[in-house]
Amino acid sequence: MAPSTRATWLMLMAVAAFAGMDTSMKLLAAHYPPLQVSALRGFASLPFVLVWVMSTKGLASIRPVRWGLHLLRGVLAIAMIVGFVYGLARLPLSSTYAITFIAPLLVTALAVPLLGEKVGPRRWAAIGVGMFGVLVILRPGGDVFSLAGLSVLLATFCWAASAITVRVLTRSDTTQSMVVWMLVLLGFGAAALAWSSWLPIRPADWATVLMLGAFGACGQVLLTEAFRLGEASKIAPLEYTALLWSLGIDLALWGVLPDAVTWLGAAIIVASGLYLIRRERVHDVTEPP
Repeated sequence: MAPSTRATWLMLMAVAAFAGMDTSMKLLAAHYPPLQVSALRGFASLPFVLVWVMSTKGLASIRPVRWGLHLLRGVLAIAMIVGFVYGLARLPLSSTYAITFIAPLLVTALAVPLLGEKVGPRRWAAIGVGMFGVLVILRPGGDVFSLAGLSVLLATFCWAASAITVRVLTRSDTTQSMVVWMLVLLGFGAAALAWSSWLPIRPADWATVLMLGAFGACGQVLLTEAFRLGEASKIAPLEYTALLWSLGIDLALWGVLPDAVTWLGAAIIVASGLYLIRRERVHDVTEPP
């Protein structure tokens, strides 16, 4: 199988794995506080990720070089998962995903002040249209424009800021190091904050915790391998297949589907994201060395 074809399949499997992870978090969010679910997200995936580390580059590869950025990424991870889980507990999975699709646009916008990257008027226009799509989904004055919807938007902003730190960390730290320390800081940081309200895990929920860890670790490894083998501009749009998974899961487990306005907002965001990816690919090709 050609590397590009392998990358495509790996990316599709990564998206499916993350959908399974998010479904597990939504199931747990019905019984446990968001901070506790965030801690479980870190702890449950860590053993699986350590197996991956040992089978690739070994424990020496997780030595952190830029501790400050790892700590910042850990704080962002806690805020991101807490906000996302809070929204998951109150919104359909598909509506939550539709809001998070603004992430690539936010990464591009944040890269200007934080990394000094230049963004042309067409890409700024795509970002503006994408933000309008978020407003369509949240529709101020409607049911989705609530603390739940805003918390998902905040979580997406934290994810975008974390993606910026990853761009910087890749200059000095390994992928193994970034994944392991993010999970460690997420697990212990969220557990410390959740300690006073920690609830015992019900026996019936341990299988869901196991699924959370397995899906999360598999998704991370598959995603890393997909971007290693394929061109980012070609496989990144496959992230939008998450909407198909969320629709099927919402219908199968909770019997809900997004309304027409949410569909419209999601279509606007996805179209903006695809246009941005296309413009960034053109920019990379035409930019002088």
